[in-house]
Amino acid sequence: MEESVVDEKARERSQRRYLRYIFFKVSREWRMEDEQTRGEARKEFLNALKTKSGSLTMRFYSLVGTRGDTDFMIWVISKDLEAIQSLASELMSTKLGRYLDVPYSYIAMSKGSTYLGSHKHEGQEGASEERVPGNTKYLFVYPFVKKREWYKIPFTERQRIMAEHFKVGHKYPEIKINTGYSFGLDDQEFVLGFEADNPAEFLDLVEELRTSDASKYTERETPIFTCIAVDPATMLKLIG
Repeated sequence: MEESVVDEKARERSQRRYLRYIFFKVSREWRMEDEQTRGEARKEFLNALKTKSGSLTMRFYSLVGTRGDTDFMIWVISKDLEAIQSLASELMSTKLGRYLDVPYSYIAMSKGSTYLGSHKHEGQEGASEERVPGNTKYLFVYPFVKKREWYKIPFTERQRIMAEHFKVGHKYPEIKINTGYSFGLDDQEFVLGFEADNPAEFLDLVEELRTSDASKYTERETPIFTCIAVDPATMLKLIG
């Protein structure tokens, strides 16, 4: 491998970011506490988030009303895994943290797709550069695993199949995809996060993608989370 290629690969790796999706569930005991106790706990939790906001990119979502097994989610983007660990530890050390479980948790990294080549399309495919989430109303998140036979297909054929897949995505330009790669980091191979303002449009996109050749190589793509964007204070208010 030529030195220039090695340098380019090292540069690309240095630009990658960790993508962490932490889903929280509040215990029944939380709702039995008096309002003063809950108010103080929420305030402490919000202060913990604020102290980390300078070193981490975070977005906040409520799942109250969209799922029964998780209440809210924090999407964290960081260049350092240790910073994400520090955030999780500090949040779980708060008074509210005593009432929280983490039923789902995913970690991945940003990385340029090997199937894109020189092709670039704004907001549709994951790039290796630093992630900047948008301000859409919704985020749809799910882990993704391909069948092993997919990786035995010649690369040129896989690239053709994915080109068809991308073509479908281009029909929905308002939807931004965030592809996270989890090979060796977590149980899944990818974590997909779709930013959108219209759930109906996202539904149509996913339905159409089912007809693509790439879909038959899907091993698993559940659970799927419909997350509603909120500010941190509202996120905690909604848990009751």
